[in-house]
Order: sequence, then C-alpha cells, then structure tokens
Amino acid sequence: MTAPDTTTLTHGITTRPDSAADIGLLILRIGVGAAILQAGLIKAFDFSATVGFMEQAGWRLPGLAAAMVTAAETLGGLGLILGGLTPLAAFAVISAMVDAWAVNVSGAAFWSDPFNVPFLIGLGAVGLLFLGAGAYSLDAKVLGRTHWGTRVAVGLLIAAVAAAILTWVALLGTNPIHFSNPG
Repeated sequence: MTAPDTTTLTHGITTRPDSAADIGLLILRIGVGAAILQAGLIKAFDFSATVGFMEQAGWRLPGLAAAMVTAAETLGGLGLILGGLTPLAAFAVISAMVDAWAVNVSGAAFWSDPFNVPFLIGLGAVGLLFLGAGAYSLDAKVLGRTHWGTRVAVGLLIAAVAAAILTWVALLGTNPIHFSNPG
C-alpha cells in the first residue's frame, strides 16, 4: 500500500492536492478572476469610453486612471484564474475594487450600499490573498507554494487599501471614505 500524494507546506501542514479545499479555491479563483477579467476586458476593448467615463467623473489624468484600472482588473483577473503570483493578483484586484466600491458609494456614507459587486469581488480577492491559490494553480506547480503566509497577506491588504485611497485622492482629489452624506 502506498502513501497518499501529499504536499508539505512551510508550516508543517500536510494537505492532499485533491482535497475539497483545493477544489473550492480553484472554483473561487475562477469565479472572482473571471468576473474581474471581464470588467478589465470591457475597459480594454472600449478604452476611449473608459477614459471618457473617468474624465466625466472628474478624474485628473483620466487616461492614466483608465490604464491603471484596466491593467489591474485584466492582469489581476488572469493571475487569479491561473493562480499565478496570487498575492500580487489579489493586491491588484483589491485595489481596483476599493476604488470601484468607492465610486458606487461616494455620494453617500460609506456603509449606505456596501454589498455591491465591487465589494463582493474585493472580498473574494481578500479571501484568496489569505487562503492562497491551492494545489491546482501555477503557484503550486511552478513555485511550489499553495499560500504565502499571513504576514504577506496582511501587508498586501494594507498596501492595496492604501494604494486605492492614494490613487483616489491623487487622481480625483477627494477622500473616498466619509461617514455622512457629502452634501
């Protein structure tokens, strides 16, 4: 009788690559990645409309803002689907979704409409940031990693939120998070 095929992670935890958790992570990666990839490709294929939207909304350097969100959504979506450099892909998606969420709620208090699509996609990306890509991923096959550790995840989550807020402030000139209606 042979032992089951297992992978030992850096923390001494042994998992089976065919476990329900790995299949769940694959499904989550494909779902979140496909949703955000679609958003990025829509922007890429009609880039002038994306720039026009950013310009109409008052963004400074609308071409740069449109390029940043298009790249974050497209590359982040591909990275999540493939499970390649998953922490960086999740970082890109989280950053883009914090700003997309802020666009949806910027006319009111930040909790007024919390459960919209950007909020949920962002939460899915946060989950993948902390859980990793699982055994059915490029991270596992090429880099031998199914997750990257809590410190990396916390650091990238903080950096993603900070990047989103700094981008919003620098390119739109306002604070996206307020506790009452902005008037």
